[in-house]
Amino acid sequence: MEKKTLTYENPFDLFRQECRAALAQAITKTFSNISLSTINLNKTPLLELGQLASSLSFELAKKLGVKPLVVAEQLVEAIDKSQFTLIEKVSTAGAGYINFYVNFSKFSQLTLESIKDKDKSYGFIKTENPAKIIVEHTSVNPLHPIHIGQARNPIIGDTLAGILKLRGHDVSTHYYIDDVGRQSSVVAYGYQKLGKPKPTEKPDLFVGQIYTVTCCIVEINRLKKAKDKATQHPQTTDNITKINEDLAEWFSIAVELKEKHPVLFEELAAKISEDENPEEEINRLNRRYEDGELTAKQLIREVSELCLDGFRQTQNRVSVTYTSWDWESDFVWNGQVTEALTKLKTSPFLYFENNVWAFNADKAANTLQLKSKLGIKENNEIPPLTLMRADGTTLYTTRDVAYSIWKFQRSEKVINVIGMEQSLAQLQLKLALYALGYSKEADNFTHFAYNLVALPGYKMSSRRGHYITFDQVLDEAIERAYQEVCKRSPMFSEEEKRNIAQFVGIGAVRYALIDIDPGKQVLFTWDRVLNFETNSAPYVQYTHARACSIIRKATDTPQPTPAYNKLAEKLEHELILQLASFPDMFIEAAEYLKPAAIADYANGLADKFNAFYNALPVIKAETPDLSSARLALTDTIRIVLNNALSLIGVVAPERM
Repeated sequence: MEKKTLTYENPFDLFRQECRAALAQAITKTFSNISLSTINLNKTPLLELGQLASSLSFELAKKLGVKPLVVAEQLVEAIDKSQFTLIEKVSTAGAGYINFYVNFSKFSQLTLESIKDKDKSYGFIKTENPAKIIVEHTSVNPLHPIHIGQARNPIIGDTLAGILKLRGHDVSTHYYIDDVGRQSSVVAYGYQKLGKPKPTEKPDLFVGQIYTVTCCIVEINRLKKAKDKATQHPQTTDNITKINEDLAEWFSIAVELKEKHPVLFEELAAKISEDENPEEEINRLNRRYEDGELTAKQLIREVSELCLDGFRQTQNRVSVTYTSWDWESDFVWNGQVTEALTKLKTSPFLYFENNVWAFNADKAANTLQLKSKLGIKENNEIPPLTLMRADGTTLYTTRDVAYSIWKFQRSEKVINVIGMEQSLAQLQLKLALYALGYSKEADNFTHFAYNLVALPGYKMSSRRGHYITFDQVLDEAIERAYQEVCKRSPMFSEEEKRNIAQFVGIGAVRYALIDIDPGKQVLFTWDRVLNFETNSAPYVQYTHARACSIIRKATDTPQPTPAYNKLAEKLEHELILQLASFPDMFIEAAEYLKPAAIADYANGLADKFNAFYNALPVIKAETPDLSSARLALTDTIRIVLNNALSLIGVVAPERM
C-alpha cells in the first residue's frame, strides 16, 4: 500500500516552526546563560536570500558586547540541520542576519499535497479564541436607492463577515435602519401628500424621487418665508444675501426636477401648497414618530419598508444578506435611548446649555485618560456632542449609544463599517460608552472606516437627484462583460455568454470595491474594473478558468506519480511559496481586518501563474513525471484562486 504523505493546514508555518526550533537549540547550545522570550522570523524579499530571516543576532550582540555577525556565525555553526525535515541550508547575511533556505523537494510535496487534501478549506485557519462578533454594515437611510458612492459599504461589510466566519468566529451581520429624524419625515410627508401611491417602478427608486422632489419644494417654501421675514428687518442685509443665494440654487434644482419628473413635481407642488407651513408639518410628524404615535408609526414604517424592499433586491444581486434588520425607532420607543441618556446625565460629562443637552467628549477623554490609548494627541480638543434638541427629539449618535449597548448584550465584539466622514461621531460614541462604564465593550468596539467611491467627471448630489445607483452600475458592468465575452469567446451559446457576463460583471464590481485600501478613495473607471489583463476580478477569474482548462485537457491521459523534486525552476519555487503563504495571508486579513489583502493576493497569484504558463510547458513538459508535477501545481493554483475569490464573494468559473 502506498504511504500517504502527512498534510498540514499551514505548510509554511511548519517550516517557520522548524527554523524557530533550530535557533532556540543553537542559542541554548552556544549561549546557555541567555534566554529569549520570542524568536522573530521575517519572510525575505528575494528567493535568493532564503525564505526566512532572523535579526536576533543584533539583540544578542548588545547583551554579549560583540559584533552581530560574530553571533550569527556562531549560531549558524551550532544549528544541526539533520534534526529537521524542511531546512535545506542556513547562512549568515549582511551585518548579522541569519537566513534559512527551505528544502524545496520536500516542501513542494508537503505544500501541494496539503492543498489537494484540504481543497476548499485550505488556508482557512481557525482561531484559538473564537468570539461572538456583530458586523454592522450598509445601513443606508431608507430615502433613495443605494448609489455607487455608498456601495463600498455592503461589499466591505459582507467580505469582513465572511473572513471572520471562516476564521471560526460566531458572526452576525446587522443592518441599522435609520428611520428616526427629519429626512424620514420629509419622504413620509411627500408620500402621504400623494395618497400613499403604489410604486410604478423599483420601490427604492420610486421613494427616492418622492424624497428629492419633496425636499426641493419644502425648502423653497421655507426660504421664501425666511426672506419675507428678513426683509422686515433691513439691517440683516447679509442674511438676505445668503437666502437669495440658497433660493437661486433651489430654483435651479427645481428646474431640473420638473424636467425629470414633471407629473410628480406638479402634483406634489399642488398638494404641499395646501399647507400653510410644510416645514412645521414635517417637524410635527418627526416628533409624533419619535413619540411613537400610531398613525405616524404606520406612515413612516410603510414608506421605509418600500425603500428597504428595493435595497433587498439590490443586495440579492451581489449576494449580500443580513442576520438582522434593526430599526432605530425601536430603541426610542422601548425606552433604551431614554435609559442611556438618563445614565449619561448622572456622569460629570453632560451639561445643559442653550436649552440642549450635550456630552463633553474632551472632558471624558481627559478625565478617563483615554487620549493616548485612542491615539489622540493630548492637545487635540474633541468637540462636544449634542444629544438632544430643544424640542426634545434626540440626535443620531444619542440613539446609536443605546443601539451599541444592545449589540454588546449579544456579542463580545462590534465592528461598525461606516465611512470615514463619520470618524468624529464614532469616536464620540466610543467615549460615551467609556463614560457609561462600558470600558470592556468600548475596547472591543471597532469603527472600520473607509473612503468614498468617486466617478471621474461626475458629481453626485442627493438634493438634485444626481446619483448613479448601484443597480445602474451592476447593469452596465454585466452589459460590458457581455460585450467582452462575445469578443473573446464567440463559440459560446447565447445562454452561456449571458451567464458568464452575469458573474463576471458582478464579480468585477465587488472586486473593484474591495481591492483598494479602505483609507483610499476608489476611483471607479470601467478601464480598471473590467480589465481582463491585470488586477481585476475578470483577470483573476480568467486565470482560474485557464487553470481549469489545462486540467481538463490533461484528464484524457493517465498521469504518473508527480516528481515534485523536478519542480526546480525559479517561477515554480515562487509559486509554491505563494501557495504556502495563503494561510498566513488569511490570518493577517482576519486579525487586522484587511479585506484588500485578499484581492491583492489573488491578483499576485494570478500574475505569477500566468508568467509560469507562458514560460514553461505543462502538459507537454520534457518528461511525463515533470508534466504530472506541473499539473499538480496547476491544480493547487486552481484551488487557492477559488478559495481567495470566494473570500471576496467572486465566482471562480471553470470556463470563460
